[in-house]
Amino acid sequence: MDHISNSFRNQIAALTRVINVMRCLKEDNVPCQIEEGLFLGSVGASNNKDALKALNVTHILTVAKSLRPACPNDFVYKVIDVLDREDENIKQYFEECFDFIDEAKRAHGGVLVHCFMGRSRSVTIIVAYLMRKHGMSLSQALEHVKSRRKLAAPNAGFISELEDYEKSLCDAMRFNTYITMTVITICKYHSEASVTESPVPSSSEKPYFVYVLGPKSGFSNSSGSLVARIEKF
Repeated sequence: MDHISNSFRNQIAALTRVINVMRCLKEDNVPCQIEEGLFLGSVGASNNKDALKALNVTHILTVAKSLRPACPNDFVYKVIDVLDREDENIKQYFEECFDFIDEAKRAHGGVLVHCFMGRSRSVTIIVAYLMRKHGMSLSQALEHVKSRRKLAAPNAGFISELEDYEKSLCDAMRFNTYITMTVITICKYHSEASVTESPVPSSSEKPYFVYVLGPKSGFSNSSGSLVARIEKF
């Protein structure tokens, strides 16, 4: 009996998905612009080739388990296989998604980020991108996305991951600020000749440099960590 019940539920779920696909293809097929070159939408938007071309969309980021490229000869695709479930780890895909979005923008194109309904998975990726790219808080980024697409609503698990991500960004920002201010203070108390191998003349209008930790440099501090000159001040 349980087997029959499960089979019936699966059939209902499959039928519901078909109905939702048909609705999206017909009623929700226009991409929502989040910012210059970045669009959000449903599976319907991902199939609207004419609208995508008109918006200069060149890349499509699909954040769904069962969706595959609709127009592989017309757009550059990236598919992230993730389910819209609260126990899914979507944060592990943030960086590669950000790289894909930036790749499209660097090529002077646009990118559509979509999932099935354009409500949870794709919204989570875009919210995280805005937080990382523009320094927005979670609430600011989510509010901005909702202002462009009202049904945007990541599931509770994804919201929790975004909260963790927000904390990690804040921690990184505080650390970077501490390092920068510490190095600036040190530089101000030492002539540039003592911290660089090729000091500029003392009459320079900008006699000091800001240093940050980096993998490529010919200068090492007292602890042996490599530092790299990034900017005069």
